[in-house]
Amino acid sequence: MWFLLKDKYVFGMALIRVISGCIEITAALLMLYFNRVETALKINGVLAFLGPTFLFIVMGLGLLGLAGKVPISKMLIVIVGVGLIFYGVSKG
Repeated sequence: MWFLLKDKYVFGMALIRVISGCIEITAALLMLYFNRVETALKINGVLAFLGPTFLFIVMGLGLLGLAGKVPISKMLIVIVGVGLIFYGVSKG
C-alpha cells in the first residue's frame, strides 16, 4: 500500500474530496467540449448544487471522527461555525 491508513475518517474525507475534484475537472472538460455558454451555465448549476453537498458530507465525516475525542462544548462551537459559514454564503 502506498500509504499507511491511520484514520478511516480522514481517508473517507480525502476520498470524497478526490471524487469531488474529478467531477469538477469533468465538468470543465464538458464545458470546453460543448463550447456553448448556455450549456456551460447548466453544468455550472449542477456544480453549484454538488459543492455544498460534498461539503456537508465531508464535514459530517469529520465531526463523526471527532466524536468522543473532543469535549461536547467544543463540538458545539464547530457545529455552530459550520452553520455560520452556510448562513454567511446563503442568498437572501
